[in-house]
Amino acid sequence: MNPAAVVEQSPEAPRSRIRLGVLGWASLAFVVLLALTAVFAPWIAPHDPAAQSLGSSALPPDGTYWLGTDNLGRDITSRLIYGVRWAFLGPLAIAIGAGVLGTALGLLAGSAGGWIDNATMRVIDLVYAIPPLLLAIVVVGVFGGGYTLAVAVIIVLAAPGDVRLVRSAVLAQRDLPYVQAARVVGLGEPAIAVRHVLPNVAPTVVANVLLEFVGGLVALSGLAFLGLGLAAGSTDWGLMLSENRSILDLNPYAAIAPVALIMLTAVAVTILGDRVFDLLTERAGK
Repeated sequence: MNPAAVVEQSPEAPRSRIRLGVLGWASLAFVVLLALTAVFAPWIAPHDPAAQSLGSSALPPDGTYWLGTDNLGRDITSRLIYGVRWAFLGPLAIAIGAGVLGTALGLLAGSAGGWIDNATMRVIDLVYAIPPLLLAIVVVGVFGGGYTLAVAVIIVLAAPGDVRLVRSAVLAQRDLPYVQAARVVGLGEPAIAVRHVLPNVAPTVVANVLLEFVGGLVALSGLAFLGLGLAAGSTDWGLMLSENRSILDLNPYAAIAPVALIMLTAVAVTILGDRVFDLLTERAGK
């Protein structure tokens, strides 16, 4: 599925109802479950995620500790549950921030054209020329490794993808009859872009925002694995993997469980984004 594709449908063509399907509903249920877990973590977690017990370090799963403990005796299950908050908070901020910034610049470049388009795209090409993860590691490492800074850097590095995607969708739309009709009645380019073009590229924007969530989750987890972003001892899944890889032989679940959750969350949100794009595109064609 290519989010930038333009779906054309004649009025006479039958409109088949696009459903989420089994994978779509399963992905939606998983994401909703994670969201509820993030909200009700204090009531769901069986133990204090920060409580240490050196006498119970690196224990395998049992009736008290469902996924065992880490090298400091902290309950893995409780830390995973609290880690859902970090898995949602940062990636959601990245998705929204990059989506808003990229959509605004993409609309501006595609609608205005001329030197504005050229200048915007040259800056985007410059950002694309820099390895994003390497730049994020350098910036976050040099300036103290704060979580807010990590999120801000990833937003800036993720936005160029949105700019290119939205700009290409706008270029495909701006010479269509409905846009020409809006120009004839005297609407300016900004009004046309916001009131007419944006609603028609909304499926592309929404689908890409969900993909940015996945990219943000993977990027923040990678930075946390390297010790950048969150402080040591935080319940971030990437940081849990880094801290617990030394006890794989004693309690492999301490490292495998956070990796599994990162992968499942990324796959679920990707599938959900694909289904949402199909639904919005089908609705826009009605």
